[in-house]
Amino acid sequence: MLQTDLIAPIPALLREHAQVRGSKVAYRDASRSVTYGDLEIRTTNLAGHLADLGVCAGDKVAIFLPNSVSWIESCFAINRAGGIGVPISYEATESEVLYRLQDADCTGIITTDERASLLAKLKKDAPSLKIQVLAGNGTAPAGASRYEDLANSLPKSQPRDSADILDPAFIIYTSGTTGRAKGVLLSVHSMLWVNAACWAPITGLSEKDVVLSPLPLFHSYALNLSVLSVLAVGATEYIMEKYSTNEAVRLLKSGEFTIFPGVPTMFHYFLEATKDEPGLKLPNLRLSMSAGAIMPATLNREFEARFGVKLLDGYGITETSTMVTMNWPVGARVMGSCGLPLPGLAVRIISPATGEDVPFGEEGELIVRGPNLMSGYHNKPEETASALRKGWYHTGDLARSDRDGFLTITGRLKELIIRGGQNIAPAEIEEVVNALDDVVDNAVVGIPHAHLGEVPALFVVTREGAGIAAEEILEHCRGLLSSYKVPFSVHFVNEIPRTGSGKIIRFKLRETLIAPVNKAS
Repeated sequence: MLQTDLIAPIPALLREHAQVRGSKVAYRDASRSVTYGDLEIRTTNLAGHLADLGVCAGDKVAIFLPNSVSWIESCFAINRAGGIGVPISYEATESEVLYRLQDADCTGIITTDERASLLAKLKKDAPSLKIQVLAGNGTAPAGASRYEDLANSLPKSQPRDSADILDPAFIIYTSGTTGRAKGVLLSVHSMLWVNAACWAPITGLSEKDVVLSPLPLFHSYALNLSVLSVLAVGATEYIMEKYSTNEAVRLLKSGEFTIFPGVPTMFHYFLEATKDEPGLKLPNLRLSMSAGAIMPATLNREFEARFGVKLLDGYGITETSTMVTMNWPVGARVMGSCGLPLPGLAVRIISPATGEDVPFGEEGELIVRGPNLMSGYHNKPEETASALRKGWYHTGDLARSDRDGFLTITGRLKELIIRGGQNIAPAEIEEVVNALDDVVDNAVVGIPHAHLGEVPALFVVTREGAGIAAEEILEHCRGLLSSYKVPFSVHFVNEIPRTGSGKIIRFKLRETLIAPVNKAS
């Protein structure tokens, strides 16, 4: 079942496809495309030039680009230069970018002319950042190199193409309950093992497929499926810069695409946008997949009934190189479940109190062991030791299993909020709000949302006599947080409930907002 032949070094995959299907389009976006033959040549040139510029083996290089063919090329080139790729959201705020550059100790960065002024501002606080490569048509500032010049010219150095795929190749940042983003160390082997155990054998991803990907490439889900797995099998992919429902509908109507991955929110909006088109066909689309957040059974059923295309839900996390479970396109399925554990992966559901396995049907913490586990959190040994215990990764997610092995995620031990597939740490928002002079205390909880799954609600205690308004708080947040992290609502309270040790009792706050909904239902 495991297609282990697909687990190989990135340079080897590039060379093989260049020889076998060199004229075939590998990746394209709204601006340009690249064939497998040209992809091998351009990443060879970029990797050699990165070495010429001073990128050494093991150095970290940030990818601060929008979804694009250039993002893909940069990812592969950094690997071929011997570096470790550090993807950063192109929409990240100044403070979020700086934290990642500092925490990863990045030597270089590949970004656009549009972000050049931000980089100039950040350089003084990121002293390790020596190498800048800019994509665009303008004149590169002093000390920066032009992306296309590097991709289209022969370097002095050869790529450091390594056959070792077990060492860390990526640092993917995710938010934890402490509010500080943690860099997850993942290898090419751990990432491509997921393809060998999931995407290729379960969904049938192959060189015959044309994938329409709206996923943000800096996420582990997209890096695994839309970047590495597409390369491994030799498929073709169209990369959407951002998800647009109308554009996705237009593209899928064309009949060009066979696979459409997404997160539940995307499929909800897709259904809403096409509700007035009864009988709409999506020709040649054979499969859709969802991960990143819990898929409501009603959404799953409606999508499949409307379009006659299976929508397979799965469960994945960054620390396991994405997928842990997946529904299969054949055989029985349990709607609302995230499917069966991947072949070759061990999972247990344990009591958080005793560490013992719970009986079938009972809720417990999901723990995972297998070849797809992270090696740890970058520069965070205590957090690593807490998460990885005796070879098992403790997810912090609550789940239950039926007797057939189908898993259902029921909640989280962690306080992480998942808004439309995006992770939000409450403490990160709380830290920003606490900086306001008129705020004495605050807390953030996740509350249900019909379309996004969850959204953050902010509870605030203000100083006596303070006249700060909710909009002022939200405007402050917009300046320091990515848009999806900005609170959905603000609620002024007299106190934040806490334990004797000072921990926030979040469920009491959550109940004040969702209890009326529960009673009505």
